[in-house]
Amino acid sequence: MKQYLVILCLLVTLIACKDHAPLTHTKTHGLITQQAMVVSARKEASQIGSDILKKGGNAFDAMVATELALAVAYPYAGNIGGGGFMVYRLHTGETGALDYREKAPMAATKNMYLDSLGNVVPHKSTVGPMAVGVPGTIAGVFASHKKFGSLPIEDIIQPVIELAERGVVVTEMQEERLKYFQPYFQEVNPNGTVLTGNWKSKDTIKYAALAKTLKAVMIGGDDEFYKGETAKTLAKFIQEQGGIIIEEDLARYEAKWRKPITFEYDGLKITSMSPPSSGGICLAQIMKMIEPYDLDLFGHNSLKTIQVLAEAERRAYADRSHYLGDPDFVNIPQEDLISSEYLIERMGDFSFEQATASEDISHGKVDIIESNETTHYSIVDQFGNAIAVTTTLNSGFGSKLYCPELGFFLNNEMDDFSSKPGVPNVYGLIGAEANSILPEKRMLSSMTPTIVEKDGKLLMTLGTPGGSTIITSVLQTILNVHEFKMTMQEAVNAPRFHHQWLPDEIRMEPNRFEKGLIKQLESKGYEINEERSPVIGIVDGILIQEDGSLEGGADPRGDDTAIGF
Repeated sequence: MKQYLVILCLLVTLIACKDHAPLTHTKTHGLITQQAMVVSARKEASQIGSDILKKGGNAFDAMVATELALAVAYPYAGNIGGGGFMVYRLHTGETGALDYREKAPMAATKNMYLDSLGNVVPHKSTVGPMAVGVPGTIAGVFASHKKFGSLPIEDIIQPVIELAERGVVVTEMQEERLKYFQPYFQEVNPNGTVLTGNWKSKDTIKYAALAKTLKAVMIGGDDEFYKGETAKTLAKFIQEQGGIIIEEDLARYEAKWRKPITFEYDGLKITSMSPPSSGGICLAQIMKMIEPYDLDLFGHNSLKTIQVLAEAERRAYADRSHYLGDPDFVNIPQEDLISSEYLIERMGDFSFEQATASEDISHGKVDIIESNETTHYSIVDQFGNAIAVTTTLNSGFGSKLYCPELGFFLNNEMDDFSSKPGVPNVYGLIGAEANSILPEKRMLSSMTPTIVEKDGKLLMTLGTPGGSTIITSVLQTILNVHEFKMTMQEAVNAPRFHHQWLPDEIRMEPNRFEKGLIKQLESKGYEINEERSPVIGIVDGILIQEDGSLEGGADPRGDDTAIGF
């Protein structure tokens, strides 16, 4: 985990330079467009997605283009070697969700990351070939296009191939990342990767091998990736490196359409991702627990607001660790977990006078039978369709394992399982039996792509990377708009904090909260950590304004950019 903290620290200065004036002054707006918009982690990806919309494509066509362009322009998290989730809202009001999360290989076993004494083997689930789950991204984008797409797939993928061939210009943030990750690339890939070398800001990196793979997929479709020559090459490579994914693992992979989590909060209708993502359920739990409190009167990031949010987060993450996993393998008491009666009881022992100790908070009692280096993009098209998509390799550059013939990095999503129930993963999240490893099971995730409606109309689409902080970053951004009347850009820019039950601390972005406020929290028994998460989330969102125009919120914590027309 230290590697991610070091690199985030390197970026803090850059972030400060890009930040905006205090929110109490003149309103700060992001890009305003009239018809359509794409907001993503890189300008190149947003531009390609916007261009597809301009050609008459819809949000789902733009999804394919943006997702694949991020694999080229943002290999830190954009990918074809990972997976993700999409939540959508059609112009008719119909909502749905697509799960293209990675799966455990068929040869996976519950104790595959434990030594003979039952202890977790360091790095085995995070670095190298054994960390890799069966990728889902290509299945996801093709499933989306087959169901909702309107343009020919060749028209969508060709611009991405051209981007890979002509290359992508290195940004200052990317230069810092690449400099830091060079030793890790070399350790896992002795023969080097496309990113090996002393890359500087304004250099251009070309991705010839990835362009060739994308061409094959454009011609052969998702079958090429999962059953064709690409599949054969990928499986052979992983096995040669010591991994356990075989051709049959790839051939058996399918993206799944899911029913999203939908709930009400103070007049808003919120649609978010269902399991195997924990995002929607945890978001619903937190928002229902805080709904009885007058946050707008308490004030933005005030003592009482932070207390209420932190305590609700603490309880939701305790439930997450115990109950949530792949719904195809475990019975999740979904309706009970987000019921008002249950959540009122969960907050019953909260007091403004003193922090609740996490050691005194277990999961709630519900009867049952027996996933910071992600990226998000939001799209609203000219037809009124909206999507929120979060995709990832898990850690930065995933497992660091790079397939030179195919030109992409592979995920380390196996770490999102409970390698050993009760032992934290790379994000400090504790897992239980519900998220234990089984063949072909999907690992639990925190990804929270979310769509918000008000009065029956689309209001917002948003999401973020950030590992365990994803859920709370989405939460605070929605509250910033709804409770504290911020613009989309202000809501995205605002300082963020996070509590996840264990460790028992409130993480805060450094130097963005008043020292007096921190002392007040500490006096009530809260431990404050300003070092653990120098950046909390990199939110990308789109807000529909009263006149129907679109405002993009592109997070200055990254190279994120909104483009539209």
